[in-house]
Amino acid sequence: MLLWLNGQGGGRTLMFALSAGAALGLVLQRSRFCFYCHIRDYFDPGPQGPDARGLLAILLALGLGTTGMHLVYAGWVPNPAGGRLPAEAHIGPVSWALGLAGLVFGLGMVISGSCISAHWYRLGEGSPTAPFALIGSAFGFGLGLHSWNPLYSLSIAEGRAWWLPQWLGHAGSAGLSLLLLAGLAAWWTRRPRPTHSQAATSAPPEHFGQALRWIFTVERWPFWVGGLGVAWLSTLVLLRLRPLGVTAALGSGVRELAAPWQLAPERLEGLDQLRGCTAPLASSLVHAPNSWLVLGLVLGAWWAALLAGQFRPRWPGRSDISRGLLGGTLLGWGAMTGLGCTVGNLLSGTMAGALSGWVFGASMLGGIVLGLRCGWARARPV
Repeated sequence: MLLWLNGQGGGRTLMFALSAGAALGLVLQRSRFCFYCHIRDYFDPGPQGPDARGLLAILLALGLGTTGMHLVYAGWVPNPAGGRLPAEAHIGPVSWALGLAGLVFGLGMVISGSCISAHWYRLGEGSPTAPFALIGSAFGFGLGLHSWNPLYSLSIAEGRAWWLPQWLGHAGSAGLSLLLLAGLAAWWTRRPRPTHSQAATSAPPEHFGQALRWIFTVERWPFWVGGLGVAWLSTLVLLRLRPLGVTAALGSGVRELAAPWQLAPERLEGLDQLRGCTAPLASSLVHAPNSWLVLGLVLGAWWAALLAGQFRPRWPGRSDISRGLLGGTLLGWGAMTGLGCTVGNLLSGTMAGALSGWVFGASMLGGIVLGLRCGWARARPV
């Protein structure tokens, strides 16, 4: 595969995308980095009480990534007040449609049991729900294409792409973001910390040989390692490719398949001029870096799960299929309408200083809490 990629046009870029995706899949699988699971463990706790460690890992990823991306963008756009936005940065228009997209996406996470990025890495673990959630996400993207033009006219066209550095400067934007993240961390850790099993908090290795074994023998990496890895990879991918995202290829594939059959509007108002995971029309998905990043994510997660003894495929039941398809449809519609998911919108957007990332994240959190309160959550995975 690597030899074939090396012989293609832009082969080095595709090889980097595949390698970065594999590293991301390894980090996500080994640290069990899942936005929904981390949020659920706090707002819908088990017998041991609310667990804020996953939320802190998300905040750590956002904090470190915010610092890294602001440093990069400060070099690319030294004068942010001039009105110029960083190339390809995930800075979307803020409107009520964005809030609705985040809410629907959060409900889809509760019903299906994960966000789209987690379904990709759980596909590598043999999850019985993930294939149907991704199929549902593709269907949801198709629905999003049909609802795009009305929503664009009603709300999105009037929305403004708010980039905080334009108002506060790079340092002010980073400082405000870090202050807000620190405030959330203080708020979510105000409760007493519960006692957890040793399997989830294994001591770090003491020498290199032990470290190699520890990578795949520990039940899961510490939460903070997942947050650190996600932040580092987000900055690295930005420097070499574009802001991290995992839905652009899926959306592009749906758009390409729908076009010949006239299953989507021929013209999507303003979509190709907006920033984020916008499902762009591509001449070939085979040569799209995002396709190889997602493929690498699945392969990296599969390799990690296989070596850790966590590759456990199971025949899907009716609940797996129905929850996957329904939840995935909501995920796809929310990601299409919001121009990204938890990775492309929440992570890359918030790290870049985009107000749209904060709005999507807040509304997504509201959707998750609403779904949990309504009892729509699936059983916790064993």
